Amino acid sequence: MPDVHGSDVDVVEAYLTLGLRLGRFDDAIVDAYYGPGALRDTVAAEPRREPGALLDDASTLLRRIDRGEGESVEGQRRRWLQSQVRGLHMVCRVLAGEAVPYLDEVEACYGIRPDRVEEDEVFEAHRRLERALPGGGDLGERVAALRARHVIPPDRLTAVIGHLAEELRARTIALFGLPAGEHVDFELVTDKPWSGFNHYLGGFRSRVVINTDLPVLSTSIAHLVAHEAYPGHHTEHSHKEAGLVRRRRQDEQSISLIGTPACLLAEGLADLGLEVLVGPTPHLAVAPMIRAAGLNYEIEAIDALAGFAEVSGRARGSLAIDLHDRGDGLDTVVDRAQRWLLLDPARARKAVEFLADPSWRAYVFCYAEGHRLCRSFVAGDPGRFARLLDEQLIPADLLPA
Repeated sequence: MPDVHGSDVDVVEAYLTLGLRLGRFDDAIVDAYYGPGALRDTVAAEPRREPGALLDDASTLLRRIDRGEGESVEGQRRRWLQSQVRGLHMVCRVLAGEAVPYLDEVEACYGIRPDRVEEDEVFEAHRRLERALPGGGDLGERVAALRARHVIPPDRLTAVIGHLAEELRARTIALFGLPAGEHVDFELVTDKPWSGFNHYLGGFRSRVVINTDLPVLSTSIAHLVAHEAYPGHHTEHSHKEAGLVRRRRQDEQSISLIGTPACLLAEGLADLGLEVLVGPTPHLAVAPMIRAAGLNYEIEAIDALAGFAEVSGRARGSLAIDLHDRGDGLDTVVDRAQRWLLLDPARARKAVEFLADPSWRAYVFCYAEGHRLCRSFVAGDPGRFARLLDEQLIPADLLPA
């Protein structure tokens, strides 16, 4: 079996082995793998490695990378691997039962140390939304009514997704290109803690699953398709498989691992993707696409809701801090989620369940913080977005010099 301590094992193979072994312990950690099948089969046949041993493996691999082992792993490639393995080292510490402060976990895994959004900022966003959605009743009820008017009938959902995917794929090809033969299959599922998920299968193919536990809305469906497929996760995976794995033989890119800084940039670019394709006011630009599918789409109200969404995205991270750092109880945080995010009880509980999930509790910051970091870096330039699709970057690379 591979030995990540041995100098005869290439550091890239050791990285893949560590990731696959972590996936044996927690299958949520391996988001995608299309690397060497023999290595996958070897790890699958091993006895499951316990967290303490995995922590030793991660520590040894990090030392090997730091001291320069692996002649072909130099420069930016080495920086990227160091960043990734530091994240996995923290994952191993948590799995081994070490009591790590929550924000230290977030910083080690995702390369950023987030600030908490204060209640005053959230309520100021409420006041702006209040002015844009006049009428009787509580603001949450008005937002709920707006959402209810934009529910996509379940029997229409597959056709709507197909229509949007075709349009966004064409725009992605025009701006960034896609490898020949790439393909996405969309599937509707239930009983998941997320709204959508990309399963990248390798060979430029993805299976995107969309959770229908809660109603899917015309206000957000274009963003969801862009995020998971074009020009988001599927596009990034396809570009990196074509350019890094196949052309440059950088096999470390053939595994995607939760708990690493690459996730922050992946979610950030995916959240930014629709804006890059259609312009700085995507909720306005996609109106013709949504209406062409025969769906209701109230532009003025959705415009107001889009502004609130930016604040509420960061507020979700604050709720995670309240839950894991300040020690607030689950029901307390669910109640706060209802008030801050203007959600009905079912949506609020679903949101907090995601924040409470041990595999995802630190991951929430990848969305709002990743989006802010990627938007600042791209600054409206598709060429910079192409760098996010094509290159091995770490969060520090996106900060101003």
